[in-house]
Amino acid sequence: MRKYNTLTFILLATLLVISCKDENSSESFFKLNEDILKAQYTPKESIQLEVLNPQNKKIDSIVYSINDKNVGTIKGANKLLFDCKDQKLGYQNLKANIYFEGEKEVDSSRVELISDVTPKVLSYTIVNTYPHDHQAYTEGLEFYKDTLYEATGNGAGNDTGIKGVSSMRKVDYKTGKVFKKVEYSEEIFGEGISILNGKIYQLTYKQNECYVYDVNTFKKLKTLPYYKPMEGWGMTNDGKNLYYDDGSEKIHIVNPENIQQIDYINVYSGNSKIPAINELEWVDGKIYSNIYTKNFIIVINPKNGAVEALLDLSDLEKKRTKLADVDYLNGIAYNPKTKTFFVTGKNWDKMFEIKINQ
Repeated sequence: MRKYNTLTFILLATLLVISCKDENSSESFFKLNEDILKAQYTPKESIQLEVLNPQNKKIDSIVYSINDKNVGTIKGANKLLFDCKDQKLGYQNLKANIYFEGEKEVDSSRVELISDVTPKVLSYTIVNTYPHDHQAYTEGLEFYKDTLYEATGNGAGNDTGIKGVSSMRKVDYKTGKVFKKVEYSEEIFGEGISILNGKIYQLTYKQNECYVYDVNTFKKLKTLPYYKPMEGWGMTNDGKNLYYDDGSEKIHIVNPENIQQIDYINVYSGNSKIPAINELEWVDGKIYSNIYTKNFIIVINPKNGAVEALLDLSDLEKKRTKLADVDYLNGIAYNPKTKTFFVTGKNWDKMFEIKINQ
C-alpha cells in the first residue's frame, strides 16, 4: 500500500476544503423587495417591483417577468409598476433578471391575484320537465343542431353499488329515447363532451386521453393524449378552442387538433379558489359550470377566471324521483333555438328545461 506522510494529508485536506468552498460559493447580491409586496392583489391594483441592492453594485438593467412572460425592462435599479387589470387570476410567479458588471443574477417571489367581483345571484323558471335515463351517470350535455348529446360515466351507485356503463349518446330530449350511442368497457370511465367542427370530443377520467368521433356517424376518428398526465372532467368550446377541467380550479384551453395547451384560467370567487369545476357550457361568451357535489351553477369570465354569477338549483332535487343510486346535479346544455338551459344529474330520472333570469 502506498504511504503518505503527514504533510501530504494536510495538503490534500486543504485542497478539498478549498474545492468545496469554490463549488458552493454562490453569494447573492440582489433580492426582490418583498417588503413592498402584498400576499394578494385584485385586478384593480398594481404590483410594485423593486430589487434590493445592499452592496451598491452597478446595475445595467433589470428584466422583470410574471409567469415567465416579460412585463418590462428598466435601466439601472428603478422600480416597475405592473398593472394587474388584464392578468389571469391565481398565483403570479415574479422574477427579476438583474444584469450588472458583466454578470447576471436572478431572484424570484410569488403573490396571488384574487377576484374583486361579487357574484350576482340568479333565479330561474322551470319551462318543461322531461324523462331522463335513470341509468345514465351524466357527465356532459350539449346541443348540436337542436339535438341533445349526452356523455355518461360508469360511476357506482350510492345505494346498490352497481356500476353504470360509460357512453356517448344522441338523445331525443323530449322522450328520453336514445337514437345512437357508443359504449365503453368497464375500465374506461367516460367524462364530458364538446362538439366542434363536426366532431364530438369526449374526455376520459383516468385514461389520460380524449376520443374524437364524427358527429353524424359516431365513427371514431382518433384518440388524442392529454398534453400532460391529469384527470379529465368537463368540457366545452368557444367555437375555436376546447376548454376542459381536471377536478381542480383550473380550466385548460387546448388546440382541438392535438389537445396541446394554448392557455388556462384559474376559477376564483373573491379570495377563494373554486375547486371541483365539472361540467362546462359556453354561452354568449361566458362559461357556465357545475361544481361537483354542489347543487348550483356558476358563471365564469373566461378571460380571467372570475365567478360573476351563481344559480342555486337545490329545489330541483325535490322534483326528481327519489330512486336508488341518484347522485349529484351534473349536466348543462344550452339550446340557442329556445334560449333555455337543460339540466339534470347523475342517475336522475328527470331533465329540466329552465329559463335563467339574468
